[in-house]
Amino acid sequence: MQLSPVEITDKAISEIKNIMANKSIPADYGLRIGISGGGGCGGMKFILGFDKMKEGDLQYSVADIPVYVEKKHTMYLLGMQVDFYEGADARGFTFINPQAKSQEQE
Repeated sequence: MQLSPVEITDKAISEIKNIMANKSIPADYGLRIGISGGGGCGGMKFILGFDKMKEGDLQYSVADIPVYVEKKHTMYLLGMQVDFYEGADARGFTFINPQAKSQEQE
C-alpha cells in the first residue's frame, strides 16, 4: 500500500468508522474516493462512498480504513482533504482543496 493522495481528518475518520460499523457495510468494502463529471459547465464533483475494490484501483489505508481510488482520478485528488462538517445548518462530508478558496460539500 502507498500513501493516500487524500488526507482524511480525524472527524471524518470517526464518522466513516461509525457508518461502517452501524450501516451494514460489507466487510469486503472500503471507502471509495473519486470524481465525476469534469466537462462542461458543471465542472468536477468529488464522490465518496463504499464499494468493493475494482481492477485498476489504487488501494490505500487510512486509520485502518481501506481506501480505493481509480488510478485516473489520482491526479485530481492530490492534496485534497476530506472533512466532516456538523453544524446547525448542515451535516456531511466536505472536500477541501487547500490550494483553492472555494469548498464543495456533498
